[in-house]
Amino acid sequence: MEIQSLTVSERIVLAEALWDSIVAEDGEIALTEAQKAELDRRLAAFNIDQDLGSSWESVKARILAKE
Repeated sequence: MEIQSLTVSERIVLAEALWDSIVAEDGEIALTEAQKAELDRRLAAFNIDQDLGSSWESVKARILAKE
């Protein structure tokens, strides 16, 4: 099957079907040691400063202001 020959809608349906097949397996996706270390680093940084980051409204406003 030539994926590019499908319409955008057909490719979206295909992507959804692919994702659903992955979720249905209920398997864990293994993280690399580097990914685990990065997650640990980010969690430790959060535990130190408790910075929740920006709200969606704030992020959206910044994005829209750049347009």
